[in-house]
Amino acid sequence: MSQTTNQAKAFDRSIVEGPIRGAVWKLAWPTMLQNIIGGLQGLVDHIMVGRFVGYEGNAAIGVSWQIFIVVIVFISSLFTGMGVLVARFAGANEPEKVNRTVYQAFLTSMGLVLLVLAPIGYMASPMLLELVNATPGVQAEALSYLRIMFVFSFGMLTFFMLGGALRSAGDAQTPLRLGIVLTILNITLNVILIRGLGPIPSFGTTGAAMGTVIAGGIISVFAIFELFSGKWVVRFHRGMNWRPDWEIIGQLFRFGLPTGIQGVAMNVGGVFLLAFIGSLAMSAQAQAAYVVSYSQLFSFITWTSVGIMGATAAVAGQNLGAGRPDRTAQAVRTAAGYGLFLAATIGLAFLFIPNLLLGIFGMEDPIVRGLGVQLLRYLAVSGLFVTVALAYTGGLQGTGDTRSPMYISFISQIFIPLGMCFLIQTFSTLDPAEIWLAIVLGHLTRAILSYSIFKREGWRDIRVAISSDGA
Repeated sequence: MSQTTNQAKAFDRSIVEGPIRGAVWKLAWPTMLQNIIGGLQGLVDHIMVGRFVGYEGNAAIGVSWQIFIVVIVFISSLFTGMGVLVARFAGANEPEKVNRTVYQAFLTSMGLVLLVLAPIGYMASPMLLELVNATPGVQAEALSYLRIMFVFSFGMLTFFMLGGALRSAGDAQTPLRLGIVLTILNITLNVILIRGLGPIPSFGTTGAAMGTVIAGGIISVFAIFELFSGKWVVRFHRGMNWRPDWEIIGQLFRFGLPTGIQGVAMNVGGVFLLAFIGSLAMSAQAQAAYVVSYSQLFSFITWTSVGIMGATAAVAGQNLGAGRPDRTAQAVRTAAGYGLFLAATIGLAFLFIPNLLLGIFGMEDPIVRGLGVQLLRYLAVSGLFVTVALAYTGGLQGTGDTRSPMYISFISQIFIPLGMCFLIQTFSTLDPAEIWLAIVLGHLTRAILSYSIFKREGWRDIRVAISSDGA
């Protein structure tokens, strides 16, 4: 009984009782910083592989991640379902239900990774690389990278799962500390394994995958020991039921699968958008401008906005679990305000120093730079819509409405931008500015729909419950 009491005291009750602004910011800033640090890690990988392997190594990593993300999103969607349950139970001050939920998410994800993803991914990797039309040289670099990621992804997934669990329970600083250590460890290993050091040979592109999974494995082993130590707001202990709990697992899929479908849809939409860019008269220049301006520079807005979304989901879910739905609505409005301030600040840089930003990436070609400057102007506006959309998406998902964001994504990320590009290409000549405008209109639609559906407050009636007895 004392274990349960101690665990209950560990929850930060200021999230459901203190000032809303402080509650949102307390969870938002560590999550935003963690996302930025994690994103910079990917940049380092590409710089090193590009230097020591060449452009085919960069392409191999890009293609592999494109495949891996689409596949892994279904497993990681369980963590969204877990976050809904954890936030509700933490808000209601029910620690054992929090612990049971996290354990069942861990058990389910490990089962899917080891019994489904690893064997099927290993065997299907050559076929998947053929499916995305990777050149023979890229396939040669990508095959071992992709297979390593599929077979040994359990460490990285454990890190994602625990980060989401701790954040939903009110602790965003522990995931930040773990993320910093993970990034430093990953970069260190990649420096050694990609280029080689002393008796350790150069593994090239494969070394990047090795560094990623080894770092994830080390952090996940440490994290599991910490779970049993009782130092964290979430804990595992000997008195738990270690068998699968199908009631909780069903709830994980109920709330999580719509997010998985949403993620796949958005990735597929991105692939088709790249195809439209590839059809332009200046396709190579437009693709280069898109990769740097949208995939790299605009990520500073999306990384921070995703951090705000995660914080919003936790605060919204906890307050709804505590029976304070008015604070839930207030938290989402507050989070959107934080997001608008940050997006506007970054957007001003896009407007006033675009050449300086593009020059960091070595964009010297006048056509490429011109297209990049043009796209950044559109993205300075689009970022305002994205951050509002993600704040209200966090509010919907955190309260248990994971279906609405899925439908919104289909409309705003697929039908609007791709439909616009298709119609223009069919009846006229598609140019880069029209694709950039399609991106903005998609983000605007997502913001309007997310705000409108949240304001209807159907989330107030969503019930989340599991039996008190986990035996």
